[in-house]
Amino acid sequence: MTNGSKPSINPLTSGRVLARNTLWNIFSSIAPLTVAVFIIPFLVRRLGVERFGILSIAWVMIGYFSLFDLGLGRAITRLVAEKRGSGNEEDIPAVVWTGLLLMLVLGITGAVVIILFAPWFCGRVLNIPVTLLKETTQVFIIIGFAIPFVIVSTGLRGFIEAYQRFDLSMMVSTPLGIVTFVGPAFALLFTNHLGIVVGTLFIGRLMAVAVYLKICFSLSPKLRYPIAPNRALARQMLGYGGWITVSNIVGPLMVYLDRFFIGAMLSLAAVAYYTTPYDIVTKLLLIPTALTGVLFPAFSAAAGPDKGYTMRILERGVKYVCLIMLPASLVIMSFASEGLLFWLGPDFARQGTGVLQWITAGVFLNSLAFVPFSFIQAAGRSDMTAKLHLVELPLYLLLVWSLIARHGIEGIAIAWFIRATLDMVLVFILAHRMDGFDVKSAGRMLMLVCGGVFSLAIAPVLQGVVVKIAYLISTLIVFFVFAWNQLLAQDERQLILSPFGIFGKARR
Repeated sequence: MTNGSKPSINPLTSGRVLARNTLWNIFSSIAPLTVAVFIIPFLVRRLGVERFGILSIAWVMIGYFSLFDLGLGRAITRLVAEKRGSGNEEDIPAVVWTGLLLMLVLGITGAVVIILFAPWFCGRVLNIPVTLLKETTQVFIIIGFAIPFVIVSTGLRGFIEAYQRFDLSMMVSTPLGIVTFVGPAFALLFTNHLGIVVGTLFIGRLMAVAVYLKICFSLSPKLRYPIAPNRALARQMLGYGGWITVSNIVGPLMVYLDRFFIGAMLSLAAVAYYTTPYDIVTKLLLIPTALTGVLFPAFSAAAGPDKGYTMRILERGVKYVCLIMLPASLVIMSFASEGLLFWLGPDFARQGTGVLQWITAGVFLNSLAFVPFSFIQAAGRSDMTAKLHLVELPLYLLLVWSLIARHGIEGIAIAWFIRATLDMVLVFILAHRMDGFDVKSAGRMLMLVCGGVFSLAIAPVLQGVVVKIAYLISTLIVFFVFAWNQLLAQDERQLILSPFGIFGKARR
């Protein structure tokens, strides 16, 4: 900072760059979701309800283990972003190769565990019919072989995103997300064997690692020459990632544990009736994930030179999530029954409408917690978020066990909503204590959340398509007028009015 001048803002954290990269991230999330809407009915018809339930478990396991990296993927992003922000780019190759080698060891270990325990888990834990037991075991073994590639790819993508090159990472993540649904559908044109169907997921992950490596080498040619792990860096990364590992295990466990309870206590058919609406609506979480994926390296790069600017990023991030998620959640809440009836038929509409509505309300609240959660971890306090998850886990398990016995799959959805609400409240309190929000901004956020919850609570009780459409239009008009006049700053309005300017070159 020079005499009397404003703090210089790293171009990697400028509003234009953040907006552009968020749009890239959102596109890479929406494209697979759009494909899934059309592909999933085909998968259900060709596989049958029980086989589709097994495929949904395979999707969950691959998604879950992509987070099981000892926090090293996020540690790579944080350290690379910090070193780029401070101008110490010569240290970057040591950071990246130390992290990747640790992740490779972790992935191989995970693969061995999954492969060894697959027969026991499928035969004793899951309620798998005898006729499907062999195929299901093969599915778990294939997933085991995919785990090293899944884990290493998170580190490579983290490096690319530390450079704020979300356009390049999108070139891999978008096709990979589409292949997750299209690959099994293509395989079903020739066979319905689950091992071959899930094998397409493994091939997709293998190809993704190869392309990620090529992009990383182009961004930093020095990475072409592997460097032996640095012990000091390894200790630093493992120390930071240790608590993130707790969150990466417990957090997704609370998100995905429900279908294992259903499979064990109810049936595979119930898994399909629950997971199909669940998987579609929770795909909306890709939007706050896209935003916080951009914000995390921005928090890391900007925290040192300008803490005040970091706080403004935090508050704006929460606003943007709400502006996108509330309208989407309101549409789903209003037309849950009609949508499921049109898409998957009367059985899914009857079994899944309540599930879809409870999960949608929980997704809205959970999405708001993403930004302060990312802020806390970027500030180096990954222990706080991990301890929060450790407190939530036994409470959630108790709720699941109690409510599934009383209300079936809808009880699971209610438990998920309660957990999401508690998580949001506690994360906002933690961020506020770290001076993330002042009293005035916290009040605005509280008013926004309460208004959103109230509007969502009304939607399920409305009857008739005409009434629902009228309510939806009137509520959205009020919401957008309020947001334009009360929430958005002048520069944010200008950015919205000139959206193509987002893709111009960021000013330095």
